[in-house]
Amino acid sequence: MNIKDIFALSFDALKERKTKSILTIIMVMVGSSLMVAVGGISAGFGGFFNKQLSNLAANIIFINPAQVQQGGGGPVVGPPPTPKITLNAAVENRLKSLPFVDDVIPSYQSQVILESQGDSKEYQVFSMDPQKLTVLSPTLEFVEGSTIRQNDPSAIIISNDLANPPGESAPFLKLFQTVKATYTFVDPTTGKREQESKSFVVRGIIKQTGNPNIDNSAVIDTEVGNALFHKSGKFDSLIVVARSGIYVDSIEQEIRKLYGNDIGITTVKAIIKTVQEFTGGISAFLLSIAIVSLVVGAVGIITTLYTSVIERTREIGTMKAIGAKGRHILALFLTEALMIGIFGATCGILGGIVGAYILSAGFAGNDGASNQSQIAPIFLAADMTRVWLISSALSVLAGLFPALKASRLLPIVALKRE
Repeated sequence: MNIKDIFALSFDALKERKTKSILTIIMVMVGSSLMVAVGGISAGFGGFFNKQLSNLAANIIFINPAQVQQGGGGPVVGPPPTPKITLNAAVENRLKSLPFVDDVIPSYQSQVILESQGDSKEYQVFSMDPQKLTVLSPTLEFVEGSTIRQNDPSAIIISNDLANPPGESAPFLKLFQTVKATYTFVDPTTGKREQESKSFVVRGIIKQTGNPNIDNSAVIDTEVGNALFHKSGKFDSLIVVARSGIYVDSIEQEIRKLYGNDIGITTVKAIIKTVQEFTGGISAFLLSIAIVSLVVGAVGIITTLYTSVIERTREIGTMKAIGAKGRHILALFLTEALMIGIFGATCGILGGIVGAYILSAGFAGNDGASNQSQIAPIFLAADMTRVWLISSALSVLAGLFPALKASRLLPIVALKRE
């Protein structure tokens, strides 16, 4: 009995038990599909977040005031907690004096209602030097015709999503169009709600970046924001620009020596680590489900082949009586298991690819967001080959016990069975 005969007989045996074989193949297919889909989506998440984080320079450190914690653990009543340290010009200059610090960029931020031509929308407005936007986001680009100037009190820089809101046919704002910004606040003296308004001219539109913080905001001059938002020189954040990314850790240590935990520090490195831990946890959970599915498929193979051994006892006895060796019977049943694994793994890879794209489309949502925000799965040939080999090998291992049982049947015993 040669290899060709063994494969032919194995294939015929699977066809004779079509329903059982298909169900077993489906069990292997489900496990393989999950492994491929999980791997593709995990790689897609990694690529997506790396792309988003590429919009942030690796040499950037974000400084925010830490809040004083109120005791009791109950609901907070009254005004918001007071920052432990006020970020002002003195803190800005102190940070600028640290070794390996090239610049410190102060900023204010508030929710503002923008009105233009009878339409109004509420957006986050940042107040900072607009010329330093590219320091924060090296890949940032402006639409043609934009004029970005320093200390321009009448200028406002807006994102493409603000100029052309997703899902709306007409643009909200255009270059050189006038827009009125209205800020609502509570007067600390009277306790009454007041409003402060100022008109701006759209001097620049930022192209789509894929970074939601940039794509849903506007930027005005620092001093103008200080007056409009009634900040009295108290910055909402400071952005420390290190000479290089390799100095970020040492600068962070120096800042901690100065202010301890009274100041909030966030780095791109820390953001990346958090994202990796989050996606890694999800991937590990989904991968464990996929492995369980593969194990279930292996149990199905054992059940199918063991049942096949019982049903084909007389057939095995006949084959041994006419000269088939134990190794031939062993090879026959292992080949059946291998075929189940090959069919299941191959269909599983194809199903996993399709499933991953369906899942990624679900993650993108139906809110009309740009394709730049969609998480596209990434499939590596090495990963899919590994899944195919694992599924096939596990199938062969699952078929080993039934195959050994079949190969050890004595011809005279097998022929006597009804």
